[in-house]
Amino acid sequence: MPLTKVMITVKSYPTLSSHYDEQLSIAGFREDGTFIRIYPISFSQKTYEEQYQLYDWIEIDLERNPRDFRLESFRPVDPEQPVKKLGHLGAGNYWHDRKALVQKHIFRNLDNLLMEAKHEAFYTSLAVFKPQRILGMDITPTEPEWDSERLAKMQQEKFYPHVFMQEEEPMEAFKKIPFQFSFRFLDDQHKEISLPVEDFQLASLYWKLLKKQHGPDKEAKAAGELRKKYLQDYVRNTDLHFFLGTTQNVHASSKQPFTIIGLFGPVAAPAVVQGSLF
Repeated sequence: MPLTKVMITVKSYPTLSSHYDEQLSIAGFREDGTFIRIYPISFSQKTYEEQYQLYDWIEIDLERNPRDFRLESFRPVDPEQPVKKLGHLGAGNYWHDRKALVQKHIFRNLDNLLMEAKHEAFYTSLAVFKPQRILGMDITPTEPEWDSERLAKMQQEKFYPHVFMQEEEPMEAFKKIPFQFSFRFLDDQHKEISLPVEDFQLASLYWKLLKKQHGPDKEAKAAGELRKKYLQDYVRNTDLHFFLGTTQNVHASSKQPFTIIGLFGPVAAPAVVQGSLF
């Protein structure tokens, strides 16, 4: 089987789940513009943060993941085989080349997306969503540490050694963010929706902002700075779209299984009316 070329658009940040290996994943587009999810991936904090850059083209030997009913889900044939980086898709000409890959997957109505997600002919689990209007970004405090009992349970699961190739404990490398960040927005039917944001970029920014804070409430200050930056840099200054995704167990059991797994924020060209990407 020939190697698969993938342009990475999403890198996940781990959360506790019964399918923990899926939480260390990358997603993006093949050359034909179809979505693809790759998990598990070989883990180390350095390679995950530095080797896999957004909008990199990579080449990897993949096969369908037989444990996952979602058609976009693939896994490496050899988890230890290094991923070959082919190049980077730049942001020139107002993200023209990036938009060309994204445009086939844009939803503007959440109900339509949920119909596809639950229909056995599609089981759509990755999508691009264009909000009609952003209402705000909510911050909800959560437990500051990972649940030790659930973590121990996951470490005993049979797939665990195939995910983490390094000696360090994964949850020590990936610290838990003590907040849940959620975007509130309207779809094209003016339905108000709130979805949590769970991607590596947000987490990385939070930890960078936290290092600049001082005092007993430094975590809350960092969270506030993150919200301010997202609302200014993305909502005000870009034609913001969301990459949405599901996890396998939630996809089947939840009425609304999607979370925001990444942001697509091209700078709008002068001739384009803000709020419409194409």
